[in-house]
Amino acid sequence: MKKIILSIIAFSVIAVSCSDFIEKEERGTQTLENYFQTAQECENYVNELTHRLLLTNDWYTLLAPRLVNETATDDAWMGNTGQDSGAFRPASQYIISPDNMGAMNSIYTAHYYTIQSANLGLEKMALSGITDSQKNQYMGESLFIRAYCYYELVNLYGGVPLYTTSLGTADLKLQRSSVAEVYAQIEADLKESAAKLENIPVNRSGRVNKWAAYALLARVSLFQEKWAEAKQYSNKVITEGPFALESNFLNIWNVNNHNGVESILEAQSSSVQDKSLGSMLPTFSGARGEDKKNFPSNDAKDVIDGWGWCMPTSDLENAYLSENDVIRLKSTITKWGDPAYGDELLNPTHKFSLNDNKSGRICRKYYIPIATRRALDKKDGHLPLNVPLIRLAEMYLTRAEANYHTGGDALADINIIRARVQLAPKTGLAGPTLLKQIYKERRLELAFEGFRLFDIRREKDPNTGKPVIESLMGPNGTFVQYNLSSTDPYETTNTRESQDKGINFNPAKNLLWPIPQIEIDLSGGLITQNPNY
Repeated sequence: MKKIILSIIAFSVIAVSCSDFIEKEERGTQTLENYFQTAQECENYVNELTHRLLLTNDWYTLLAPRLVNETATDDAWMGNTGQDSGAFRPASQYIISPDNMGAMNSIYTAHYYTIQSANLGLEKMALSGITDSQKNQYMGESLFIRAYCYYELVNLYGGVPLYTTSLGTADLKLQRSSVAEVYAQIEADLKESAAKLENIPVNRSGRVNKWAAYALLARVSLFQEKWAEAKQYSNKVITEGPFALESNFLNIWNVNNHNGVESILEAQSSSVQDKSLGSMLPTFSGARGEDKKNFPSNDAKDVIDGWGWCMPTSDLENAYLSENDVIRLKSTITKWGDPAYGDELLNPTHKFSLNDNKSGRICRKYYIPIATRRALDKKDGHLPLNVPLIRLAEMYLTRAEANYHTGGDALADINIIRARVQLAPKTGLAGPTLLKQIYKERRLELAFEGFRLFDIRREKDPNTGKPVIESLMGPNGTFVQYNLSSTDPYETTNTRESQDKGINFNPAKNLLWPIPQIEIDLSGGLITQNPNY
């Protein structure tokens, strides 16, 4: 346990907010006995917890698994066909096993590290001599962080070991709790977090606030089909919170619009070159094989040679086209040779290596504009792209789905979202047709923001009652069959990533990922494996 606290303290000088870097004088060895004495120490500790939860500047621990989840859906290919795909292939191609997890090993371990650290901090801060207001702030943020970790774990792996006190190494052999028990703890943590943060100002960019707690309560209520609660909390954020939809959809991911009016919580970044606070996401998922010759300037400063992982599918592009959804399409997908939306003057024909890109497409949401690139000394993770975790549009879509199930006006909410991107309102929809449209709006609005896998696992096909993913994946899945008959000029000519993506999906096991075998071994067999792995 002391190794954990010392590790966190060693990194606690790294502030989450990019605008104010904390400098501390050397104070000697920190231990559990002499830490948490001041508000600054407590804040540093919580800053590091938040940093560990987001890790946008760490390509492997959390960023890779979150992108891997996208590639297990109909939205994204692995994409990179020029490098070894061992981290992505097991989940993306549904050949994952407890001994062959690829990148999905690390998120399990990382979240439990953070949970253990949050537990320890909550215990120590409760006894600290700081003011009640300071305790509420730091403990409220820590409770949210613990809840977010469990939210991702329960959606990835199902019921997992649940604990809310700091444990020594002799106490760590715990059995799995049920999904219901994990969700109950998530809800309890978020409600307590919101209560503690109730009177804490929300204009603190990058810090957890009460609205983030209420919004995550809305999300986890939706995921549990607690329709009334999902409506209650999403409505609260919409009607009482200080947020508004961005008038321009593209601004949500704009490098010059961090923490905009729609943002409830987003991972912070900075291009300050001597701080490790930049985002790796634009490098990880940027176009692979950019060449300065393809830019009008013919200048190497205009190039960010990305790694090319997690590339959009033509199936996703077709979903936008079916709605004539031009704004969200261009804001989400850039096809090879097309202008970069919003950066047309400096990047009028965005080109990259088609040999190394399965789909001939990149995710526009992760794009760094040319003017920003030119101002950077380093481009290997020092990139100033904030990553939205919770935003207001999600709350409208949550309320729409909850309204559908409780007899409310679901059409009104999806039409608010559509109006923002200049789409005509939907009228006259009801029953299964309306529910499918709500699902579709979630896909189009939230693509590449970490929702698609969780959504298609939890959403029920209104005609069959089965999870939507079962109609998409597997030998007879509509997405698999689309790919096998596709004539897309990019996807079908680069066969180094298999065209039968999703064919190995098995509904008897792949609605969850397996528990990493190493975790079962470390528990002495007390942790049981998910079915059929």
